[in-house]
Amino acid sequence: MRILVIEDEPRVSRTLVKGLEADHFAVDLAEDGEEGLQLATEIDYDAVLLDWNLPKLDGLTVLKKLRKSGSNTRVLLLSGRKEVSDRVLGLQSGADDYLVKPFSFEELLARVHALLRRPMELLDKLAVEDLELDRVRRSVTRGGKTINLTQREYSVLEYLMRNAGRAVTRTMVVEHVWNLGFEGLTNIVDVYINYLRQKVDHGYAKPLIHTARGVGYMLTGQDS
Repeated sequence: MRILVIEDEPRVSRTLVKGLEADHFAVDLAEDGEEGLQLATEIDYDAVLLDWNLPKLDGLTVLKKLRKSGSNTRVLLLSGRKEVSDRVLGLQSGADDYLVKPFSFEELLARVHALLRRPMELLDKLAVEDLELDRVRRSVTRGGKTINLTQREYSVLEYLMRNAGRAVTRTMVVEHVWNLGFEGLTNIVDVYINYLRQKVDHGYAKPLIHTARGVGYMLTGQDS
């Protein structure tokens, strides 16, 4: 899963990025509100950690503009403002949760996981043919049989299933599953597609992961 951190205080941002990456998230960092809003509207993040006090655009303005754009990305608002009225204002402006600074990273991580467990629209479960992915339980089955995936394999498969029936490029996969600073180019996508084929398609009469020639890959029950 991919998370955007919008935080201008270097000590805090380093702690957040390092800790989230250690928990196997792909993490991007924006250090001002304008950059954060641009990334949040251009890239499909699973969650955004948004500081209230930011240069160029404050967090509340970023949040309101993000919601006005139609985005329903889960947002955890971070702030040193402790008054109940501030929390209410943050939540009324579109935040899904509010955490007062200073906070422990363990509490933040628990809140992030709680946010990600919340169903978003009707996408808590994805299915293509007999392949099912449960986003709440983070489990994958095919024909009722559990498929054990690594965190990164799960993220690649989830992205393919969210785009079922549509070809996605290697670059699109990298941009969603890995962070912006990832330097492994796009060859890593081929590696993980091979891993997934061994786990998802091997032993089944009907393959679901197809190569879209000249484009990338597609997950579909239709013959390619």
